[in-house]
Amino acid sequence: MLRDTTQEMTSQQSTDATVAAWRARGELMTLVGKQIFVIDEGSPELPTLLLIHGFPTSSWDWQGVWDELSQHFRIVAMDMLGFGFSDKPNARNYTIHGQADIVDALVSAKSLGDVHVLAHDYGDTVAQELLARQLDGSGAGNWLSCCFLNGGLFPETHRAILTQKLLLSPIGFLINKLAGYGKFCASFSSVFGQDSKPSEQELKVFWALIHVNDGKHIFHNLMTYILDRRQHRERWVSALQKSTIPLALINGSVDPVSGAHMVARYKELQCRLDYLGELSTVGHYPQVEDPVGVLKHFYEFIKKSTNSV
Repeated sequence: MLRDTTQEMTSQQSTDATVAAWRARGELMTLVGKQIFVIDEGSPELPTLLLIHGFPTSSWDWQGVWDELSQHFRIVAMDMLGFGFSDKPNARNYTIHGQADIVDALVSAKSLGDVHVLAHDYGDTVAQELLARQLDGSGAGNWLSCCFLNGGLFPETHRAILTQKLLLSPIGFLINKLAGYGKFCASFSSVFGQDSKPSEQELKVFWALIHVNDGKHIFHNLMTYILDRRQHRERWVSALQKSTIPLALINGSVDPVSGAHMVARYKELQCRLDYLGELSTVGHYPQVEDPVGVLKHFYEFIKKSTNSV
């Protein structure tokens, strides 16, 4: 019993240290009137890469590919509103357009200019709105390329898991209140590949970051992005079809939410596709499950589209 308690304490200390170390690498910036956590690392002489994370996590999603990417890019990432170390208002008015406003404000505040973009999950949808702004001339900065990891690019192919459906429902607040760490682990792990499940320590860090600023209480509020995808489908699909910059997909094929079936729909709709990297045994979090594979495909895409890296 004493040994188990000691191991538990050591694990918690490791989790706390990991969270604190990530926090120390960034800063809080006031963007659109909110406190937003931002990390900006790498030589300003290098090309800039903007990373946009998914739901329900944070910029820490990118830690597995971060150090390698920073050898080739200046990396800028943020925790979007409601995530990670950023402000987490308890209101049911989170929108993809609002998140895109914050990203544009960050690009302007840091005068980023030319940027490459790598997005995942919820971040894919934010990137679609930002890409639409690039097309109509209202967006900040100048996008050079955009690469999408697994995400709900098309509402008709997004297979929400039961927990997501319940959180979006009128009883979402109750489901959120009752859900604990065990339920989170089971639900979160279910979208990973069979042989690439998150470790216990990774799960604890994800959970800890969700809880920063009492964040778990707003889970059901963040789920409204699914409604945004339906309402703005035509604008966001059109952005993929009419893009004037190179687009890529790096997709975990066995993802039950947005795996191979999403790639098939992407092709069917004749969206622009300059590069496709398929990871046959990987699920919804390619950058966590197979960081080496993601890096390989991403570098090939950048080399093909810009003759760099």
